[in-house]
Amino acid sequence: MLYRIKMVSDEVEGFLREYKIESEATFLDLSKIILSSCGYEDDQLTSFYLCNREWERHEQVTREDMGMGDDLDDVYIMDRTRLSELIEDEGQRLQYVFDTFNDRCFYLEVKEIITGERLSEPIVIRSKVEAPEEVILDDADELTPTAKGKKGAAAGEADDLYAESAYIGGGAFNDDELDLDGFEISDGSSL
Repeated sequence: MLYRIKMVSDEVEGFLREYKIESEATFLDLSKIILSSCGYEDDQLTSFYLCNREWERHEQVTREDMGMGDDLDDVYIMDRTRLSELIEDEGQRLQYVFDTFNDRCFYLEVKEIITGERLSEPIVIRSKVEAPEEVILDDADELTPTAKGKKGAAAGEADDLYAESAYIGGGAFNDDELDLDGFEISDGSSL
């Protein structure tokens, strides 16, 4: 049995991906085809959420077990959870969070359940418009030359980006450079 899943974005007008995937495939298989079809690196913390008709999030399927669930039954891990375990009907909605720090996601809907067909691996059956940037850099990160033009940074580069953006100025503080015009300095006595 196959699922035909449609995926859209609220960030890029006209963006569309459509997939066919085995019902017995894992959420990790679905994650990998999504990342590949968008040209994203597979180096970010990602997760799926099962949603109701109003896109309100319910069960979460995470990439890694973060050890935060009270009950093991409440924790779904991508490589251990088959799509058929959580997707039962056409119209099932999901969100795929690809940029956790900015809570950016794609919206997925199971458009069709196809019986009697099999696939050895998931496939992209429709693709329109380029995907949004994988990671949005804030203004401070955009100032760093290593951040320009990259969709994601490798582990070592991410540390360098943080170090550069967290301490702009680079040198020690020099109080001779401080302009005190316009500042009133109080001796600490009360009015």
